[in-house]
Order: sequence, then structure tokens, then C-alpha cells
Amino acid sequence: MQEIEFHTPTDSLDFPDFSDLTRQMLQRMGEQPDREGLLQTPKRFSHAISFLTSGYQRDVHEVAGNAIFNEPSSDLVLVKNIEFFSLCEHHILPFFGQAHVAYIPNGKIIGLSKIPRIVDIFARRLQIQERLTREIAEAINELIEPKGVAVLLEASHLCMMMRGVEKQQSTTITKKWIGDFRVKENYRNEILNLMRT
Repeated sequence: MQEIEFHTPTDSLDFPDFSDLTRQMLQRMGEQPDREGLLQTPKRFSHAISFLTSGYQRDVHEVAGNAIFNEPSSDLVLVKNIEFFSLCEHHILPFFGQAHVAYIPNGKIIGLSKIPRIVDIFARRLQIQERLTREIAEAINELIEPKGVAVLLEASHLCMMMRGVEKQQSTTITKKWIGDFRVKENYRNEILNLMRT
């Protein structure tokens, strides 16, 4: 049988090969890795897990690149409904949802497309939602030193839906406030209203 090649957007990065481990896992489940339907599964899984954890190979400063600009505006910037997928570090099961990221400039702005890329850098790692929220906020804060940063994540966790309590409709909301958003309640209320409309 001809070997199939798989390509992902992360092929240029240097990833370990999980194929042998996947074969062992399939065998321990009681499966036969050499049957037709599973022949390419170890390679597919290796590429999939490498893509889903590619954030370890990415650097925030490199991704931001030359997309940080001097700008005197101090008006709120909000990018909301950023879809993300991540893997829970406790069970290596997916959690997914939307991120809402806002900041108040303090002489610098960042290219809008860089904000979802920053979300992906941290989402594509083994994560917990609380840390993911904090890391996104701290990265924006470090890159452009704004007057304030607000990050809100809403997510569904398959580790709660497929196993354990098996609750299908539950969602988890986490927030991180930095700077003006932390100390000014009216700023928090404004951003919460905007994020949820």
C-alpha cells in the first residue's frame, strides 16, 4: 500500500513523532494497528497532536513582528468572538469557545490580526482555561504596554461533557483585568456589555 503524506500549516516546525506511541496505545486498547482502518492512524494522530500543541514552538514577539505601531489614540480596542480550540492538560481532551480581547492604547497599537494569533499561540498548548486567559492578557500587556487589558473566555470542556459529570450545556467563563480595567469598575462594566452584545 502506498504511504500517504500529510501536510499541516506547522510542517515547517520541528516536531517529535508520536507514531510509535500511538501504535502502542492502540494495542493496549485491544485494537489491531495493522488493520486497514488504522494503518495511517499513528501518522495522522502524530500530525494532529503536533498541530494542536504547536503553540510551544511559537513566540509572541515573533508573531507580533513589525505589527506594533505608534498611535496617539487612547480609545478602546476590542476584538471579540475569536474562536479557539485547546487541550485540557488534565485529560488531554479538547475545550473550545470564544475569546474576547480588549485594550486601551497608551501610545501603541497592535495589528488586529495579531490578537487572534496570540490567542492561538497559548491555546495550542496543554492548558487550563484560567491560565490561558491570563497568558493572553499578559502577552498583550507586555507587547504594547497599554493603559489596560481585558480578556474574557467562554468555553465548553469535553472533559466535563464526555466523561465525569457529563453535563452537555455547561460553559465556563474566565476573565483577566489588567491596569485601568482592574481599578475602574465603569471600564469593566462597559467592556462586559460590549463583549456580550
